[in-house]
Amino acid sequence: MSGTVKKVTDVAFKAGKTIDWDGMAALIVSDAARKEFATLRRAFDEVNHALQTKFSQEPEPINWDQYRKNIGSRLVDMYKEHYESIEIPKYVDNVTPQYKPKFDALLVELKEAEEKSLKESERLEKEIAEVQELKKKISTMTADEYFAKHPELKKKFDDEIRNDYWGY
Repeated sequence: MSGTVKKVTDVAFKAGKTIDWDGMAALIVSDAARKEFATLRRAFDEVNHALQTKFSQEPEPINWDQYRKNIGSRLVDMYKEHYESIEIPKYVDNVTPQYKPKFDALLVELKEAEEKSLKESERLEKEIAEVQELKKKISTMTADEYFAKHPELKKKFDDEIRNDYWGY
């Protein structure tokens, strides 16, 4: 088996083992997305299975003697000579070394963005909880209670009254 096909097969097999399908499925909310996800997973499994079975095996050796009996030795020897002279070039990866540092930098940037997003999400959840609490209490809340929670507004209103500014 050629080295490239073996590498592709190994990578596909490892990828199938490391994908957290259940974790991704838990994040899906709509039925249409679940259907598409199931289709994606089925397609991935089919391709992975094909790579494992079809390309992971060594090809059967050619039985040159059988061909010599049926076709003739001169023609078969010519084909055998040409077949054995074929050299499949080895793949040299010149791309990965160029993009690996960029990819690693993007991963760091992604982690930072994720942390920032989580902090912002946490802040927004607190703000939503405060607004919901305020919504429940607003009909029975006094101005003093409201100003106790928002002292900056009390200061602003007090300054406007002190400076005799009534908004018009």
